[in-house]
Amino acid sequence: MSAPVNIVLPKGRLLSDAIELMGKIGLSHKALSPETRQLSFQLDDAGVQLMIVRDVDVATYVEYGAADVGIVGKDRLLETRPSVYEPLDLRFGLCRIVLAQPAHASTDKPSAGARDIKPRRVATKYPHLTERYFLHKGWPVEIIKLSGTIELAPLVGLADQIVDIVDTGATLRAHHLVEVEELVRSTARLIVNRASLKTKYDRVHGMIEQLTRAIGEGEEHE
Repeated sequence: MSAPVNIVLPKGRLLSDAIELMGKIGLSHKALSPETRQLSFQLDDAGVQLMIVRDVDVATYVEYGAADVGIVGKDRLLETRPSVYEPLDLRFGLCRIVLAQPAHASTDKPSAGARDIKPRRVATKYPHLTERYFLHKGWPVEIIKLSGTIELAPLVGLADQIVDIVDTGATLRAHHLVEVEELVRSTARLIVNRASLKTKYDRVHGMIEQLTRAIGEGEEHE
């Protein structure tokens, strides 16, 4: 019997839609739900194992071959730049990564070539993406990496600005922050281990084709 195709799904905001999408291509399990505490689901008839891990770990599982296929936000791929194949935009989980700051703060930008300006302190859980953004702008920056409660950083003097993920913008407004600039837009993506693309070619490509049809059918009914 051939080895199962291991599929890893992200905990958090993408999980519900990811489970729904898997169900559309016949990969469902009675115990699989956004509220489950079970982390692994064996689908023997389909030759598939579904696993649920933290969203920040999905790309690592796929890159190093612990999973063949995964679903993860584009924001995570831009941050970590894993060596994986990214065949599909799954068209759900839309959000934006933005630069934000207190509403009363100045939005003055340094002049081109300025080198004597004190670096602004920016708190974020996307340090690499943020560093590339400011490097491209040519603005001096000191990045403070946080794992959560990013919006509090400017309010307590830890940072001048933040780079964070936003959906409706309600959380920014609740903390008296305003958007300065959008860095990127993010949606959920299908990623595939590069070796699995060859060793499990028929099954992986078959799954990609099924998902492509499922996404197309969903758009037709919108």
